[in-house]
Amino acid sequence: MTGNSKTTVFTVTNPNGDTFRLSLRGRNRWAMMRPIEAGKEGCTPITQPAPRWSAYIHNLREMGVEIKTEIERHGGTFAGNHGVYILLAEAAIVFGGAT
Repeated sequence: MTGNSKTTVFTVTNPNGDTFRLSLRGRNRWAMMRPIEAGKEGCTPITQPAPRWSAYIHNLREMGVEIKTEIERHGGTFAGNHGVYILLAEAAIVFGGAT
């Protein structure tokens, strides 16, 4: 994601049946696309590096999108924990396309 101001409109249906539309651009749009593309396995900053991941997920949650965070351990030189973000809602692109 580099300075992309493209807007994408999503239809989101949470597990409780609440359905709404979101118009997103920039990093919030980017962060919405990652768990959609990842599916049930979820996405993680380890495989999708970007700054401020948790902030973008927080923004999406504030907008009403249900996203689960699972904590996963990782090894390597900088061993520790990282979040795996799993979209619990059904989401579809209405307008604007993916990328």
